[in-house]
Amino acid sequence: MVPVINIQPLDIVGSVERQKTVRQVGEACRDWGFFQITEHGVSDDLIACVWRETKGFFALPTSVKNAVVRTKENARGWYNRELTKNSRDMKEVFDFGYKPYPELPDEDPANLTRDGYNQWPDLEQCADFQSTMWEYFQACERIAFALLEVIGEGLGVGPGCLTQDFLDTHTSFLRLNYFPRHDPVHVDQHASAEGHLGIHHHSDAGALTVLLQDNVGGLQVCLNNEWVSVDPVEGALVINIGDMVQVWSNDRYQAPLHRVLASENRDRYSLPFFFNPSYDAKYAPLDVLINEVSPPKYRPINWGEFRWQRQQGDYANYGQENQIADYRIPHVSESERRGWVEDL
Repeated sequence: MVPVINIQPLDIVGSVERQKTVRQVGEACRDWGFFQITEHGVSDDLIACVWRETKGFFALPTSVKNAVVRTKENARGWYNRELTKNSRDMKEVFDFGYKPYPELPDEDPANLTRDGYNQWPDLEQCADFQSTMWEYFQACERIAFALLEVIGEGLGVGPGCLTQDFLDTHTSFLRLNYFPRHDPVHVDQHASAEGHLGIHHHSDAGALTVLLQDNVGGLQVCLNNEWVSVDPVEGALVINIGDMVQVWSNDRYQAPLHRVLASENRDRYSLPFFFNPSYDAKYAPLDVLINEVSPPKYRPINWGEFRWQRQQGDYANYGQENQIADYRIPHVSESERRGWVEDL
């Protein structure tokens, strides 16, 4: 069973309980890449509101949702032809992300990011949708910062080492997933050899993901070449590490492959929060984990370029998806490594 960790002791600085929790998180990252957290501080009332607004949005007529449809130029909004590994997922999504200048309108040029800008449904149709989602976004943001610090502590680096590129201008986004019992577009477009899945197998590109899932189930993680269900736990949030943590850890931690089975008997909903750094961030194996016995296994990666290529592959089939495997190196000399580090 995927580990379930009470993270409340993380607030008790210097305590034995905190050290134990840090160790549990590290072990879960090493052995699973997945874990569930309890006592995370997100209220039951807020979660209930999130579910209400999520279901209400996806229940809107397609014509209303099309008013905020995602495009190649703007990755934020509603979409029902999402691709993973160039295969269409059987779901609808709604994405919105970090807003650099909250005091300005979403469509203001200052809030235009490389991912686009936030689009929101008509207030008359969804009066509390935007405010509820922003409140939940901020709760996920708080959890993600705390957990990334804990992961860094487990890897042997000091406070702020992993989170420094997430301050002020990170590129995180919250996705609302709706997995209907029937194909939302009724077209066998880009189906994989496995047939249609809710989400095809993949690893997440960023640092980590904070997931709220309902009680229907369907999420699976690949462990030792077998698919293991991540069964819903009442009141828990699901955490998985992404490709960035795998690179930082120099493969000590593996970003897990996971997928979602297509819904059959009940509609399913989930909300993943993808914790991503600023576009300018560059990441590479941490110095503390590099030595003669364990040379760096990846060359530095620019997040903005990597994210843009992955985003295009999500919107439509533009060829082979980029992967961190494209940056893997068999061996480098110390002088080459130092040159790369100087470029960071």
